[in-house]
Amino acid sequence: MLEFVGLGPGPFCGMLLADLGADVLRLDRADAARKGFDGPSRNPMNRGKRSAAVDLKSPDGVAAALRLAGEADALIEPFRPGVMERLGLGPDVCLERNPKLVYGRLTGWGQEGPLAKAAGHDIDYIALAGMLEPIGRAGQPPSIPLNLIGDFGGGGLLLAYGLVSALLSATRTGRGQVVDAAMIDGAAVLGATWFTMAANGGLGPRGTNLLDGGAPFYDVYETADAKFVAVGSIEPHFWAELLARLGLSEDPAFEKQYDRTAWPAMKARLAEVFATRDRDAWCELLEGTDSCFAPVLSPAEAPAHPHHQARGTFRDIDGLPEPAPAPRFGGTPAGVPARPLNPGPAEDGGDTDAALAAWGLAAGEIAALRESGAVV
Repeated sequence: MLEFVGLGPGPFCGMLLADLGADVLRLDRADAARKGFDGPSRNPMNRGKRSAAVDLKSPDGVAAALRLAGEADALIEPFRPGVMERLGLGPDVCLERNPKLVYGRLTGWGQEGPLAKAAGHDIDYIALAGMLEPIGRAGQPPSIPLNLIGDFGGGGLLLAYGLVSALLSATRTGRGQVVDAAMIDGAAVLGATWFTMAANGGLGPRGTNLLDGGAPFYDVYETADAKFVAVGSIEPHFWAELLARLGLSEDPAFEKQYDRTAWPAMKARLAEVFATRDRDAWCELLEGTDSCFAPVLSPAEAPAHPHHQARGTFRDIDGLPEPAPAPRFGGTPAGVPARPLNPGPAEDGGDTDAALAAWGLAAGEIAALRESGAVV
């Protein structure tokens, strides 16, 4: 798999596939490699990949990239529409050279449409897709859900899904194809349930619904030590379990769980109760029960939790935690491939010669490319 380097969602897509055994070659920018590496010491999204720095402004560099596309099963390109065509690496050229190639295109707005060539970021894509407006508290502006919905969920993850599906088709038909993964499309797909609810009149204003913090039994509450806990006791029997453990079973304020007019009073009372103890004390009482409870952990705290420790959800690489590959496979678990899952080269183009050789370029070809400055 050939990954033209880009921002988060492209490398995330490559990481997902490398985690599951794909041989991913990251094509880094030659100018970045010449300047030297000044990024973080470890980026999990580079793990399990090789890196070659290729100058796509050089005809020889473009020719080298096309040669690699001829050897690839799949390709990831994260540029604005038309960029790869101007480079001479568009899908028509690459598929003519390699008819079985799956050509993955990752953009915000898609390959066509009035906004296709405009700049944008995650917040813009999810805003137009209708997925930003419903998120947040009542009476407050929409809350920004990091860049999880557009970039990573609707972009990188959906592209990985599309590539695997198209690769399955290619093994059966012998023909590759273009996969157009637009973050605006992916964000809309992730919101399928909410579009249905809105169309049926079942979606109220922001912050007043079942799953957006409007309900007292699906919300976060501050504890005595200024930390937070999460409650998700949607079903009546789980709600009853929570109330029993909080000593609120006989409180008449909680008799009608789904009476929306009573929700504000319920929330206020629960806030008072949770504010009486530290987060750890609530964990001791509620964690692991059917009250649907969890502490709200920071990214720095999460890897140390006993459940993650037991499952190996995170792994330690030289003292730095990172999420382990997911999902898990019973017959072909991640980590089995001959190339060990490692963080990957820290530097752009950190193993250019070895990577190009592994993809079939002869030593003389690599030497000539390096001499011309087409690779770094």
